[in-house]
Amino acid sequence: IEEPMAAAIGAGLPVQSAAGSMVVDIGGGTTEVAVISLGGVVSATSARVGGDEMDDAIVQYVRRHMGLLIGERTAEDIKIAMGSAFPMAEERSFVVRGRDLITGLPKTVEMSTAHVRDALSGVLVDIVRAVRSTLDATPPELIEDIIERGMVVCGGGALLAGLDQLLAHETLMPVRVAEDPLTCVVRGTGIVLEEIDTLNRVLLRTRRARALRT
Repeated sequence: IEEPMAAAIGAGLPVQSAAGSMVVDIGGGTTEVAVISLGGVVSATSARVGGDEMDDAIVQYVRRHMGLLIGERTAEDIKIAMGSAFPMAEERSFVVRGRDLITGLPKTVEMSTAHVRDALSGVLVDIVRAVRSTLDATPPELIEDIIERGMVVCGGGALLAGLDQLLAHETLMPVRVAEDPLTCVVRGTGIVLEEIDTLNRVLLRTRRARALRT
């Protein structure tokens, strides 16, 4: 079963319905976007961006703009605590500790949530592009369903503050974060394995859809 299908099932989307459902699954290394109808993937885009690229973008930004070397774990902590995809009502400042790029000595700098958002901007552009690409390949009648019902975001990247607002702003469609987004794929896979009839229908339609896309 394809990951976007498992994510959609785990998020509680009615994948067997004729109406279109849209899922955006942002994992560690990839972002999978899919529109699903009648148990099959109608249109999909896979982009090699995700949480790992966000961490790396923060590392590079701090190095380039502040002359500070930090590790990936520090970057991930910054992303979780201060990362955002959309302007915040109240921007905050915080202290980052690392190693001076020139002297090699310990150094402390001050960053703001706006700095972190700037660092993540390139990755966010790629995610938005993947969503738009999927929408461009979706039949108009299913677009109407998505406009009415919105898209669901899951995966670890869904926890980035304001990501749903960014996608809503860029697509002019309703967006919501799935309940417990980190476990959508696991939950969906478990549900399908428990319901073997559903598994057979979904797998068959997934194989057909994959054959048509190749």
